[in-house]
Amino acid sequence: MRRRRNKKKGPVQAKKVSYDGINFASGLERYMYMALKKAKIKAEYEGYTFELVPGFEFTNESIERQSNGKGEFRDRGRKKILNIKYTPDFVAKDFIIECKGRANDSFPIRWKLFKKWLADNGDNRVLYKPQNQSECDKVIDMILQKRKG
Repeated sequence: MRRRRNKKKGPVQAKKVSYDGINFASGLERYMYMALKKAKIKAEYEGYTFELVPGFEFTNESIERQSNGKGEFRDRGRKKILNIKYTPDFVAKDFIIECKGRANDSFPIRWKLFKKWLADNGDNRVLYKPQNQSECDKVIDMILQKRKG
């Protein structure tokens, strides 16, 4: 009898889905799109990328091994460090929505940096982060209520 090997557990990979000619990164994003459309709320899908931290030139030495833990130490410094960007799922004039079922390792810090960017730049749009379909429905209700005044 063969034993099953346990797969290494890491971040959940969302299934990419196409709808209305748009390629969504997950079914939850598609659901949110459909809910916004049904409620006649206009929002752009992945239409804007924010630069949270600009790139820079790192001039120091940085003695490191490859991330896989194998190999020799070597100088990985003295090079251009890329900027840190963030592209929310849906952007409108009064809100931003990030559909996040299961977050990967980098998301929490990127989310905090995004909030800091909004605060530093005087952007007062409301942030919503639904994690399932019922929360998407609640977000729609909250947006409609807020717009009614």
